[in-house]
Order: sequence, then C-alpha cells, then structure tokens
Amino acid sequence: MFAQLVYAFELATADPRVVGVNLVAPEDDPVALRDYGLHMAMIKFLRPLYPRVKVSLHAGELALGLVPPERLRSHIRQAVEVAGAERIGHGVAIAYEDDALGLLQTMRQRRTLVEICLTSNETILNVRGSAHPFSLYRSHGVPVTLASDDEGVSRIDLTHEYQLALQRYRLRYADLKHLARNSLEYSFLAGPSLWQGNAFKRMASSCASDRLGARSPSRGCAAFLAASDRAQAQWRLEAEFAAFEALPQWRQP
Repeated sequence: MFAQLVYAFELATADPRVVGVNLVAPEDDPVALRDYGLHMAMIKFLRPLYPRVKVSLHAGELALGLVPPERLRSHIRQAVEVAGAERIGHGVAIAYEDDALGLLQTMRQRRTLVEICLTSNETILNVRGSAHPFSLYRSHGVPVTLASDDEGVSRIDLTHEYQLALQRYRLRYADLKHLARNSLEYSFLAGPSLWQGNAFKRMASSCASDRLGARSPSRGCAAFLAASDRAQAQWRLEAEFAAFEALPQWRQP
C-alpha cells in the first residue's frame, strides 16, 4: 500500500494530467477497516514530501448495519485531520463521528469540500432523504457539491443528481448555482479563483468591473483568465448560466 501511494504521489508530481491522489476500494472491506488509520498516516507522511499534490479521499461511506458501530466514529476525522484531504467523498457517517459538531466546524474552517452522491448512497448504503447528511453539511457551512460516483454502474448522470437534490431538499435555483460553483471553486484546477471568498459575490479585482461571463472580457480580466485554468472554467460556467437565464421561458410576462 505504501509503495502504491508513493507511486501515486510521484505520478501526480510528474504528470499534470493527474490532478490528485485518492484511495479506491470499499471502505467496509476488512483490510480497509483494519488499516484505515495506517493508510491515513501514510498519506500524512507523504504530504510534506509532495506539497503540490492534492488529496481527495472517500471517507464515511458507511452506515449502521454495514459495519460495527465503532467503525463509524473516526474515518472522516482521520481523513480530514490526519491525511489532510482537501475533498471528502460521500461523508455519509458524519453524524456518528466522535464530536461530530466539532468536526463539522473544522471542515468549514478548512474549507474541506464534501462530494455528495445521493443515488450511490441510497443504492449502496440505503441512506436517503432526511437520513442523509446533505442538509446537515449545508446548515453548518461545510462546502458541498454533487457527484454521480459511478455513472456506468448507477446508469445515471450528474443532471439526475441535481434533479434528485432539487426534489428531495427543495433547493432554489440559487442553491443549484452555488453547488455548481463549488465544484469548480474547490476543484484541483490550477490557478487562482475568479472569486474573492466562497460566497461568490465578488470577483477577483482584475475582473471586478467586467460583466460575468462576458464574451469579450477587458484586457486585464482576459490576462487574468489566461493565467488560471480554474478562473477560465469558472468564467465559462458563468457564461453558460447567463445563456441559460436568457432563454425565453425565464422572461416574466
């Protein structure tokens, strides 16, 4: 396992197409359960040796009945506080963590994004609706976005997950935009963000006087966008929002 992690960190350092490191296996696998703390310690050891490599970890993809209750108490905390993951996949077992409220506060302060996989969590863990921590994360200010987990297995796409979130949690259009913006703000794309802060209210100073997503940004804004893959993707998203919101069905009679 350690050799595979070293290889992964080396690969992410050498090849820009590799944007980060993750661990792939069922979290309830006997080896994963037995060695979870050791795996997190390995990643902690490697982080300072490879400071530019990002880490996204599946953590808390567990539920009562799948594993003994004591196994629900620490995986997310270890992924966040020991391994230092920038993103967490699933995070379903957050309410069973020791000092769950303190952990939620830590995740908010560290801006640790949680990838919410509604269909996957219902299918694999039988967790849905009010039993799912999607609303818990949002109410505590932890950044979240939606993920499909595995489109090929679940026979879904990301649009399906947005529709499911809308129907189950009565989200507004502004909430959906925030989720989509989070997916880029907390991505592993290179370069600074288009936004100042995580409320998506103020753009970077170079683009502050421009219209969001404009086809022809000002010279200063264009130079800023050209130097940042993240900001370029964010600008394209805003242009797509503007085009969608300009459709005739949005116009009031």
